[in-house]
Amino acid sequence: MLSRLNMLALAFGGVTAGAIGAFGVSALTLGIPTALYIALCADGLARPGSSVSYPTVTRGTRSRSRVALTFDDGPDPATTPLVLDALAKHGARATFFAIGRSLEAQPELARRVVAEGHELGNHSWRHSRWGPFRTSSQQLREIERGEAAIAAVTGLATPPLYRPPIGLKSPPLARAAFRKGLTLVTWSLHSHDSRTADPQAISERVLQKVRPGDIVVMHDGHDLPSRHRPAGAQALPAILEGLREKGLECVTVSELLQGER
Repeated sequence: MLSRLNMLALAFGGVTAGAIGAFGVSALTLGIPTALYIALCADGLARPGSSVSYPTVTRGTRSRSRVALTFDDGPDPATTPLVLDALAKHGARATFFAIGRSLEAQPELARRVVAEGHELGNHSWRHSRWGPFRTSSQQLREIERGEAAIAAVTGLATPPLYRPPIGLKSPPLARAAFRKGLTLVTWSLHSHDSRTADPQAISERVLQKVRPGDIVVMHDGHDLPSRHRPAGAQALPAILEGLREKGLECVTVSELLQGER
């Protein structure tokens, strides 16, 4: 079975050959297919929701009154407990895309996430900002070390959902994901809690834009060990109250997608 990257390369070769056969070699017959190929590859790399290089889940069905809140880059001993307290108070479930080394460093907190009915997703082992540009074998090691950290907490052998660091899907990552048969999950709504420290702005953005089926990305941690992101946790009570008023139930990503995969 061919990966999407291989099919894209074959399509590029076929279109280019066809254009040359019909019109001869020229700047247009070479340039137009090449420009289109580069544009598609760039979309696959830079747009978190793109499925050009690998099938990517961004939301669930719009026909059910459910949303999935997701929290990246934790667990963080200063912030994650605040998130868990708010979720528990409102009877909400969420998915935590955890950095493996942070998960390993906070085993009690990781166990609390699972014990309270939430889902652990894989957000790589280190969340290196250069990670998307590493080789497929390096990507595979990052994925598998993250999986091992989650398995140590959950006891489950099934590969968890995977969210690429920063949402970037480079060709090496796509090849590693294809080899593993992963389910890649990004988002349909970004809370901007990594861009602003204003909890009110975060909650207003989410509540103004949210629709049934959305996967909302928030943060309970930071990819840099010495940094923290408390704004999302501070905005969460207002978000949960607003979602309740809208009649939207907060479920895990796997629950949101149940019956769709």
